[in-house]
Order: sequence, then C-alpha cells, then structure tokens
Amino acid sequence: MPVTIIPSSIADLQQRLAAQHYIADYGLAVSTYLALRLQRPLFLEGEAGVGKTALAGAVAAVLGAEVIRLQCYEGLDVTHAVYEWDYARQILELRIREAAGTFDQVNARRELYSDVFLIKRPLLQAIDPARTRPAVLLIDEIDRADEEFEGYLLELLAEFQITIPELGTVRAVKPPVVILTSNRTREVHDALKRRCLYQWIEYPAFEKELAIVRARVPKASAQLATQVTALVQELRTLDLYKVPGVSETLDWVAALAALDRDTLDADMVVATLGVALKSREDIEAVAGEALAGLITRASARR
Repeated sequence: MPVTIIPSSIADLQQRLAAQHYIADYGLAVSTYLALRLQRPLFLEGEAGVGKTALAGAVAAVLGAEVIRLQCYEGLDVTHAVYEWDYARQILELRIREAAGTFDQVNARRELYSDVFLIKRPLLQAIDPARTRPAVLLIDEIDRADEEFEGYLLELLAEFQITIPELGTVRAVKPPVVILTSNRTREVHDALKRRCLYQWIEYPAFEKELAIVRARVPKASAQLATQVTALVQELRTLDLYKVPGVSETLDWVAALAALDRDTLDADMVVATLGVALKSREDIEAVAGEALAGLITRASARR
C-alpha cells in the first residue's frame, strides 16, 4: 500500500488544502490535522453549503487517497451501506455443482459464503484489508439516517472493523480517514459523537468567502466576485426559509460569469436569483425594492 504523507503542521495542511482550492480557517484546520494525526473520525456540523462535504474531497487530494462516499438517507441499512451476498451467483454456483455432481454439503457453506460472492458496499470498501490505495470515507448527512444505523457505526468508528456473521471480523490494515457530516436536521446520538473529533462550521465571513470564490471561480472578474459575495452576505441577514450557502455563492458567480457579466446587473440578478435561492417564498420575499437595496449595497463593495 502506498505511504500516505500526513501534513507536517497545521499551516502545511492549510497550504495544501488551499492548493486544492479549499480555504480552511485555523479551527477547522486544527480539527482536521488532529483527525489525521490521531486517526480519529472527524464529525462536521453546520448549515448546508458551508463546505463540509467538500473537505473530504480536498483531504483526499492532499493525501492522494480515494474518496468513498456513503450518502445517508432514511431507511439506509446494512445491505446498502456495508455488504450483501450475491445470492443469484450463489444459487447459480450451487446448480452448476449439482449438475456436475461435485456438490459437497460440508464445504458448500464455507465456499459460497466467501469473498468471491461478497458485494462490498462503501463501509466495507473503506476498511477492506486488500485495499492498495488509502481511503477517505465520507459518511454524508448522517442526520438523515435512522438512529439504528448510528448504532451500527459504533464498532466501525471505534475499532475500524466490521463483523460479518458468515465470515467473522473484517479489520482495516490501514484505517481510512473518516469524515462524517450533519446538517443538524436532528440530533445525532452522543455515543457516536464521543468516537469523533467535532467541528462546527459557520457561514464564512466576507473576506474568507471572497477568497473561496476567487480560488474556485478564477475566471470571474474581481469586481463580480466581490459584489456577488457581498450580495449573498446581505441575503443571509434576512429571514429566509433556505439561506444560501457558499456553494450557492460559487454557483451564482459562475453563472453570471458564464453570462459574460463583469459586475452586478440588477436585471440579471433578478433573472438568476433561482441559482442562490431555492424556494418560491424566498424569491418573492426579496423581490422588488428589498432586492434593489441589497444590490445597491453589494454593488458599492470594493
């Protein structure tokens, strides 16, 4: 297995993340650095669109690792998250052996419940002892999964191992980097959090968000990047159903740049407002004079 070179310091990690167009403030860099050094899972909470998921990709790029993503949802179970047996192939194998007269009942169970017939889902892929490349396991939006699934994760997060009744315990030779994210649609159990390092990610201040925009959308003019970032910051001060995140800022700057805009244009802002706001109620709430005032203040930003 290739040797993973861990950043030598927090500053080194910040620089290497920045090279991947991910701007991490000191607090997040400290938590990420410790997660790498101590081989502890990192639990990230924050509003949608603040860069939780993107951190996993940036860390993987820094380490030369593969991102293995488990997208959580209500009803997620072991067969979709961990493993399942390829029953169709097992039955076919049994029929072939029976037809050839080579069926051996004593050995059949051991041979049919072997790695050959095992379908590995994300969690098992991440700790597979046969892995030749380091892994970053992203367990995304764990708050959307059921509490029972959280309980299943405890063994993995504590010991980097999974027990498969038919095979026994599978243990990682090289533990993956584990990053869990939550949008806090519900509280995650303390037992899971205790196994992780924790970091809350806020919406970034103007200067940090502008740095992110310039790094991620370099083709946009400096003035457009500044003004759109300022406009999104203004929108976040309003009582909206769905506040725009950094991802919406990036999308909006990219959209306006694709329309050959170098500065804010009121008509085009109105036409593209759906890039940043994702509900009819929010778009209607900022329409008219309210939006005109926001655009005026944002346009004055230098």
